[in-house]
Amino acid sequence: MLRSIVSRNPVFTRGFRTFAPALVQAGQAVPTAPVHENSPGNSVNLAAETAKSIIVGVPGAFSPACSASHAPGYIKLSKEFQDKGISNIFIVAVNDAFVTKAWNDQLGNDPEVSHVRFVADASGDFSKEFGSLVDEASKFFGNARTQRFAAVVEDGKVKIAFVEPDNFGLDVSKAENVVKSL
Repeated sequence: MLRSIVSRNPVFTRGFRTFAPALVQAGQAVPTAPVHENSPGNSVNLAAETAKSIIVGVPGAFSPACSASHAPGYIKLSKEFQDKGISNIFIVAVNDAFVTKAWNDQLGNDPEVSHVRFVADASGDFSKEFGSLVDEASKFFGNARTQRFAAVVEDGKVKIAFVEPDNFGLDVSKAENVVKSL
């Protein structure tokens, strides 16, 4: 009995954690789990905020690819996104709100101008509900992290998903690819 359940429902395991494989995909609802902007006291519900937005998942604030090109690409192209009707771009990382604020500041981003907002998913609950929390990041970051992706969302639903096939590479979810799709 147990063998047949396991073979029908494969899971990835590491230590005591267990995550079923899932991917952000078109048609799915944006999770209601709160994320935090600038401080733990400023809770944001992305499902309610995403009239026409982009959610970008990154493995970690200040990590090399995230800081050198992924997040800066969205900041650089923010005007093009706005011209195509995107109201906000949310950069989501499994870090605390103080770290994501410091990362935003270090990148020189002004959310009032760019509409690029850095938000923290400190507990990983948002990423887990979205199907983007990957345990394999533990070997690099010490805990499960968000896979690298971008999702164009409208009315609380994913319209188009750009998910990196290896979870962490930087090709599919680049700002240049996303803006071309709009």
